[in-house]
Amino acid sequence: MNLENFHFNIEYIIVAMAGVILYLLYYVYTKDADYSRNIRSVASVVEDLNRELFYLKKQLKETESSIAKAPSRMNDEEIYQEVERSVYDMVQPLSLALKQIQSNINSIESEIETRMAQLESGVKQISIPSSIHGNDDEKIISLYKQGVSVDTISKELHISKPEVEFVLKINKIK
Repeated sequence: MNLENFHFNIEYIIVAMAGVILYLLYYVYTKDADYSRNIRSVASVVEDLNRELFYLKKQLKETESSIAKAPSRMNDEEIYQEVERSVYDMVQPLSLALKQIQSNINSIESEIETRMAQLESGVKQISIPSSIHGNDDEKIISLYKQGVSVDTISKELHISKPEVEFVLKINKIK
């Protein structure tokens, strides 16, 4: 009768663990969808920045050509300084936006690493006791009924104290 209860309880434990694993898989799937959405958002911003850069380059060429056509001639050093100022004014917003994107990507990466570590530690904590063998259970029960302590049983059978206590609790002895 006790062995049947033990197998019945083991089935519940296995079903519960399967449920936990399914939940973890669902959690990972939903987070992956969130990260995909974030990546698409970043890609959209990068595309907008590329478009802006194209228009700025076009405007720069137009400015350079208008400077070249200007009736009052500037010397080479003045032209160089004007072009440099124009380029700086056009590139600075792009530089700031790229730094912000890099910061966002770094924060997303750190969040992914943190969550993966949490998931890995959660999965590592799920384990089935190794003493699910009937022979060990019978030895544990027999020794305990003979008055042997849980510590001694644990050492003698080379299993952990929580496993000994688990078997005794499942069999409603302790």
